[in-house]
Parts: sequence; C-alpha cells; structure tokens
Amino acid sequence: MSYPTRAAHAVCLCFLALLCAAPAATAAGEGWSVAPAGGGRPSFYAEGAPGTALRDTVSVTNRTRHPLTVRLTGTGVPVTFADAEIRVPARTRADIPFTVTVPDRATPGDRRGTVVVRDGDGRSEAVPLLLRIGGPELSALTVERVAVRGDRITYDLVNRGTTDLVPTLAVHVDGVFGTLLDRAPRTLPVELPPGRRLHLTEPWPDRPALDAVDVRLTVTAAGGARDTARASARFVPWVGAAAGGTLVVGTAALAVVRRRRRRTTPEPAPEPAREQVELTGAAR
Repeated sequence: MSYPTRAAHAVCLCFLALLCAAPAATAAGEGWSVAPAGGGRPSFYAEGAPGTALRDTVSVTNRTRHPLTVRLTGTGVPVTFADAEIRVPARTRADIPFTVTVPDRATPGDRRGTVVVRDGDGRSEAVPLLLRIGGPELSALTVERVAVRGDRITYDLVNRGTTDLVPTLAVHVDGVFGTLLDRAPRTLPVELPPGRRLHLTEPWPDRPALDAVDVRLTVTAAGGARDTARASARFVPWVGAAAGGTLVVGTAALAVVRRRRRRTTPEPAPEPAREQVELTGAAR
C-alpha cells in the first residue's frame, strides 16, 4: 500500500470513530440527572424522633432540548413528595420538596431508603436516603412455645425491645434420675430485629426412650435482655405385644441410665429459622 493510500485509509478510520463517538457524547451531555438540592451532597440525611416530619428537596436537571416528565417515589422509609409527577422544561432544573415522616411507634436506629426518579422511557435514577431515629434503646426478648417434638426441642424467640438482638441460648434438661442434657450458652446464628418472632429448633438426637423430662431454655442478649422458659414431656416406648412389654420397658430404662452418664452434649448444627412479624409495640 502506497503512502497516499495509507494516509487516506487513516483519515477514513478517524472519521468513522468520530461518527461513532458523537452520539454517545451528545447523549451524556444532554441527559437528565437527580441530586439533593443545594449541591455537594451525594445522598439525603434526616434525623428526628418518632412522630416528627423532616423536610428536604430533590433536584431534577433536564439537559435535553425537549420537556421531560418524571415520576418520583420513595422506598424504605415513608416519603411524601410535593408533586409525585412533574414536567421539567428543556434546559431547566426543577426542585421538588418532600417530607420524611417518622412513625409514632418507630424504634431508635437507622433506616435506609432511596428517592427514585423515573422517566417515561423507563430510565430511573435513585439517591440514597438515611433516616436516623432517636429515642431510648431497650433490650428485651421472650422465649415462648417451648415443646419437645420427636428428637428436637422447638421454641419461639420474640424481640420485645427496640434494638436488634443476637441471642445466646443455653439448654438444660432434667429427667427422673437427674440431668440428661446440659448445653453451655452459645450464640445463635440469627439476628432478631425489633418486633420480630423467630421459630427455632434445637436438635436432641439422643433423647431417652423412657423418661419424664423437664426442659429449660435460657436466652440472653446484649443490653441485659434475658428470659427463661420451660416445658415438660414424657417418653413412653410403643409395645408391640403384652408379652414383650417388660423386655421393651427394661431395655428402654437401661438406655436411659446409660445416657445419663453423659452430662453434656456437643453443640448441634444450627437449623434454619422461620421469621414472622410480631405485633409487640416495637415493630419497625
């Protein structure tokens, strides 16, 4: 290829590159954007006690050559806009006031949300919003619905306070002749938000075949939260025939005596919890 030919080929490549880059540059410079009013803030921040209304303003800047219609919504926290749908003229910025309402029964702590703006083509932009709720912190929980079902102990934990809890569980079981199970306190692999109920299961694979037991669960958490609950159960083996009943009962009793020699049990593998909202007066 001669020098003039190579030069012409290079010019054509540059021209094509400019043609491809031009629409992208135009789109970037003539789009629309969302930001907190006043400039310099990457996100919204509001702080107040339960029952208060906090105000701020979001700016929508339209850099295009035609009017823009957008809808505004909030997620995660209660947000009310002065106008949920606005029309922003070309080359114009619109400032839309909004209110964040802290619920009367809200618990202290941080709540995260977003202010979302969406245009008619489905494009959306979101700005983070952090709401900090003040007030006294209370650590409280209860243990409920303790039961022995087969080879496991089931129970519910309910957060009755205003702070997130990571509970610690201790298990103790007594039979007719003494201690059958004594598990030292251990941290459960769950986090319990205010106003929530968790249904949990504690494995007991070596429970006796014949005995009357008293189960005691003690749960604690940071901040002084503590509760104890009990349940009773009787284990009676099924007897296939009256003639064999004495042998079955005697064998079961021997198994009970042997199992009592082990006063402690290794920590069981955790099982998944089922969560539901509990109307405790401290719900988020």
